[in-house]
Amino acid sequence: MKNKAELSYAVPAGPWHIELEVKRSKFLTLANNASSRQEADDFVRSLRELHPQASHVCWAYIAGAPNTTVRSMSDDGEPSGTAGMPMLKVLEHSGLGDIVVAVVRYFGGTKLGTGGLQRAYSDAVAQVLSAMPTKTKVARNQLKLSYDYEFEGAVTRLIGRYDVENIQADYAANVVSLVGVASSELGEFKAELINITSGRITIFVDGEHEQ
Repeated sequence: MKNKAELSYAVPAGPWHIELEVKRSKFLTLANNASSRQEADDFVRSLRELHPQASHVCWAYIAGAPNTTVRSMSDDGEPSGTAGMPMLKVLEHSGLGDIVVAVVRYFGGTKLGTGGLQRAYSDAVAQVLSAMPTKTKVARNQLKLSYDYEFEGAVTRLIGRYDVENIQADYAANVVSLVGVASSELGEFKAELINITSGRITIFVDGEHEQ
């Protein structure tokens, strides 16, 4: 069962960007949705390809719920601790999940110093987050259900009463259904499934056999 903090959380509604100028250096800040490490890496890679002349492309991401350990950052050649970590700290305090932010810097000829860089990268991320639209993501568990045909109608009606998405069914010796149920409703949903089938149901939750 997921922690309460993981049941729903704010995520980017879509890509967003702003531009900040500090002492003639341009800081182009871009944010996007990233629910996995691969999505975050692909986003950063695409920006490097779009901005081959940039001095630095620094980034940070939280790929999952706000309390996930799947997070990382990079200074990309800036002095250690002046870009990636300040960016990640802003993300961590935002309460957002599934997010990647990159700052594309074009050097303007004036050095900002350690403190100046930390402020510039922090401000860049804070500004893009304050302007970026968000939406609520409902965390889900993927269930695989196998049950006799006599329970098909009852299970179908039960599914209709819960927050369930991505419903697929395969009809062979038994009915095999694949559903994504809101994590906040998982316990109650499983209990009702077992009740209406008198325990004659096989339940896998996220690939693990539970019933």
